[in-house]
Amino acid sequence: MNKLNVALVAGGYSGEYAISVKTAVTIEKNLDSALYNVFKIIIDRNAWLYTDASGTNYEVNRKDFTLDLPHGCISFDVAFIAVHGTPGEDGKLQGYFDMLSLPYTSCNAIVAGLTFNKIFCNRVVAQSGIVNVAKSLHVLKDRPISAEKIQAELGLPVFVKPAEGGSSLATTKVKKWEDLPAALTSVWQIESQAMIEAYVKGREFSIGVYRTEGQLKALPLTEIISSKEFFDYEAKYTSGITNEVTPAVVTESVSTEIASKAKAIYDLLNCKGICRIDFILEEESNDIYFLEINTIPGQSDNSIVPQQVQAAGMTLSTFYTSLIREALKSS
Repeated sequence: MNKLNVALVAGGYSGEYAISVKTAVTIEKNLDSALYNVFKIIIDRNAWLYTDASGTNYEVNRKDFTLDLPHGCISFDVAFIAVHGTPGEDGKLQGYFDMLSLPYTSCNAIVAGLTFNKIFCNRVVAQSGIVNVAKSLHVLKDRPISAEKIQAELGLPVFVKPAEGGSSLATTKVKKWEDLPAALTSVWQIESQAMIEAYVKGREFSIGVYRTEGQLKALPLTEIISSKEFFDYEAKYTSGITNEVTPAVVTESVSTEIASKAKAIYDLLNCKGICRIDFILEEESNDIYFLEINTIPGQSDNSIVPQQVQAAGMTLSTFYTSLIREALKSS
């Protein structure tokens, strides 16, 4: 059997570049070398580069996404997208691959674009009635909203987040109104849209969902217990700050309900590949609130999905093979 050429694409144009590179290390290490020739391609705004074993760099030909190597031109059978943030999580890379008819292991361009914007995604999920969604306001840098309006609609505390950012970069929990301008300024430093979201107090959970062999599957549930104010960038990527319990210690009914809602959201949004969906179990009511969906979830040593794959009794190699096969089947 001929091995398939897999382009493992990582890096990107955002503050999540370093995390994406770590994700690619895990994926490359666990892709089955008996099935795939893996070419790790690191992209940034200056270049899209493949580096061979000798350390020689080769620029990707972006006209047809091929590599001219000394032993010949390499074209790809499938792309494994590991770019967090733009252009891998917002649909730009997917649109490019669509025009080249190259299969890839994630949501399509339209779905990626929708889910990448927290405000737009939350509106679609809220309208579905599948799950509760916290109230929020969409604030544009050049169209400010008065503190009075925010106070009247949301109260305190609130979370201020980039509408299209990931890894909790520039995310602030605001407990005093005088801290709101600084929180928005943090967002404006990286993008021009912010989401101000009402705070829901409760336990935070995360669950991976994917489709394989015609079946929609949910991985074991993880509870995220952070020693910090919330699950921010440091908590996500620094060992020891957060306790991630997989499988989560919850009643079977809560676990089943979250998995059911996660799969329903995955189908509602027409997702593909592995997505990680985050929820809050509200403290007083035990109501479940949708927090966000991540269509290119992290796969580094500190990431949640690899923990869940292991808890499900699978190897990452088997799991990644299933994602590639699904991408090829649905192309």
